[in-house]
Amino acid sequence: MTRTQLTDDELPTELRDALEHHNLRAAQDLLGQRPPHVIADELARMNAVDAVVAFRLLDKDGAIKVFEELQPVDQQAILMGLRDVAFRELVEELDPDDRVRMLREAPAKVVQRVLAGLSAHERQVTAALLGYPAGSVGRYMTPEVVALDQHLTVQQALELVRSKGADAETVYTLPVVDGGRRLTGVVELRELVLSPPGIDVLDLVLPDAPRAHAADLAEDAARLMRETNTLDLPVVDSEERLVGLLTIDDAVEVIEEADTEDVARQSGSAPWSGHYMAATVWQLARYRAVWLLLLLLAATLTVTVTQAFESTLEEVTQLAMFIPLLIGTGGNAGAQAATAAVRALALGEVRVHDLPAIIWRECRVGVVLGAMLATLGTVLGTVFVGAQVALVVGIALVIICGWAATVGGTMPILAKRLHIDPAVVSAPMVTTLVDATGLVIYFLTARAVLGI
Repeated sequence: MTRTQLTDDELPTELRDALEHHNLRAAQDLLGQRPPHVIADELARMNAVDAVVAFRLLDKDGAIKVFEELQPVDQQAILMGLRDVAFRELVEELDPDDRVRMLREAPAKVVQRVLAGLSAHERQVTAALLGYPAGSVGRYMTPEVVALDQHLTVQQALELVRSKGADAETVYTLPVVDGGRRLTGVVELRELVLSPPGIDVLDLVLPDAPRAHAADLAEDAARLMRETNTLDLPVVDSEERLVGLLTIDDAVEVIEEADTEDVARQSGSAPWSGHYMAATVWQLARYRAVWLLLLLLAATLTVTVTQAFESTLEEVTQLAMFIPLLIGTGGNAGAQAATAAVRALALGEVRVHDLPAIIWRECRVGVVLGAMLATLGTVLGTVFVGAQVALVVGIALVIICGWAATVGGTMPILAKRLHIDPAVVSAPMVTTLVDATGLVIYFLTARAVLGI
């Protein structure tokens, strides 16, 4: 296999060998053969020193493309290893929204060094974007926009796009504004190109096109773009004046960040930045340990419940056989409902005022699931421990599944109402709560049915 046929899987070994043996020419040749996203992934896996060495082997245009593919934490590590001249050139070439993306959670010394290395215009633009609230669409939008005056003709509009389009991040969606820069609507570049040159732009404007306010949550704006199949979303200030565009690539990044955070929290882990393969064992353990400790403390409720019903277990020891089955089933039913609720919230399919309908829906779903499981559980229980204990297990399964689904579907909605991230109280926390309450239901059912 020749070097030009080198696969993505073979690149890490070849590149690391070249860097370890200080064969910079070979490393440069390897990097020159791969697309930016592949190089960025490999740099993210390296230690900071090797990553900077490899990055400096890239040509100027390639370096910018690779840098934009990196996660902010990896971008910061690369920047800190560059000399002042290379540092200033790199940060100056970045688009303002990409620069702000890198600085959102950067240490103060990194922010200060980046701002100091910018020209006066770029520093002003970057500072303005950083002035918007954290998590807002203003932090993610690009201010480099070609805005069309509503009184232009199609020919004049196309001439403006040709003269200013090179300095804009996108020209596919063109905001149309009035004399006070208030947003009138948008027109697609395709419509301009295909329309007669003499007609007015105002005749092509979509006045009801979706828009976002700069202080709105970026995640909400990104999901609005997905729902409306919008390539670029105009962003306005409180007085409806155009301030920028949220582009589709940034919207995808926003949704990816939000979903990544939700997945981490749903699994009982703190979200982290950077490449998984670059994280140390200690870092990964630290991200997960806090939640595991909290869940361990919460799980002591299960021990407490078991102790409280110790006399019931002593009288009918066969009940102990089904404890793992019941708490496992209840926990899984609750986790399923919680996951569905978190997803529905994220997609805007449910709102807080839908809570009564969600409770009624999930309760019925849980009862149906419990009845299905109870049928099988009662048959198997009768074979192994007799009809009476099997009946207890069957009834408990129906009640526990109904209760678990109700709790799982309700807790994320209540968390949203209390301005808590719904993912935080999803699967792990719901499972722990249902384990303890499920045991109470089981033992109370046993006392009622068996008369003990």
